[in-house]
Amino acid sequence: MNKIAMNLISQFVRNTRRAVLLAIAALAVAAGPATAQTAPGAAGDLGPTLKRIDAAGVIYVGHRDAATPFSYVTPGLENYYVYGYSWDICQHIVKAVGERLGKPVRSVPVAVSSNARILMVKIGMADLECGATTNSVARQKQVAFSNTFYVAEVKIMVRKNSGIKTVADLANKRAVTTSGSTADRLIKGAALSSNVTMNYLIGRSHDESMGMLLRGEADAYAADDAILAAQRAASPTPAEFVFLDGNLAVEPYGIMLPKDDPQFKKLVDDTLVGLMQSGELARIYDRWFLEPIPPTGGILNMPMSDRLKAAIANPNDRPAN
Repeated sequence: MNKIAMNLISQFVRNTRRAVLLAIAALAVAAGPATAQTAPGAAGDLGPTLKRIDAAGVIYVGHRDAATPFSYVTPGLENYYVYGYSWDICQHIVKAVGERLGKPVRSVPVAVSSNARILMVKIGMADLECGATTNSVARQKQVAFSNTFYVAEVKIMVRKNSGIKTVADLANKRAVTTSGSTADRLIKGAALSSNVTMNYLIGRSHDESMGMLLRGEADAYAADDAILAAQRAASPTPAEFVFLDGNLAVEPYGIMLPKDDPQFKKLVDDTLVGLMQSGELARIYDRWFLEPIPPTGGILNMPMSDRLKAAIANPNDRPAN
């Protein structure tokens, strides 16, 4: 195929994708006034998201490619399979959606990135986002969140023999965070508080950020505790890496949902509360945080925290600041 033909095909693909995204956004806008005519909670009122799922018979479930142990995929395109704590929880939600609609619903996995996940939920490319997303005040202006299903501590990981014990020891050193994560803002704030200057690096994914630490291109890697623990467990030399004492922040995770759809949020929250009260959520947690996880069989060895136990005992969707 010559270069001109390849350019024409590439332009056609870009134009087609743009048209699809605009059409989805237009439908979402058009649905607003129509759904407002029906009083929330009225008998038979499904809300916009459930109506769309009902009409299509499909629910689009967002997941991350490399956010172990929350949602991630096997390498390559063959035998594509999504794993993870968040993913398992969302499969219960898919089942609840089918029961609410009174018919089977096909679950379609949709890969989302750190930077695009909010937009994809906003325009309807994902009905749920089952990853490792902090519920924050700023994000709640664009999307809704379920009740908290994990409470993360944002930490810093370094090599055990690096001599780095505190944030102050990172003066003039290289710190990596993953694009789109809250850790970038937090480590910069910690550096400012400690009156030190660092060199900041950005990885496009958690795997890339860990790769920089492994290769010695970064001196520290800041991220949520479970993400760091999973990256360490999957590395060739997990014993070489340690967390610094303390944390940069404590952040609640929620399943990201379309904004202004109380019917769908209620179904998701009710499903989560059911998992919490039955003990199923604790069993799912143990599977991903205390037992060997695929595909490498690494163990995170992270018992459930008191903060998560409190969130299970008193379900809520309170955001981080």
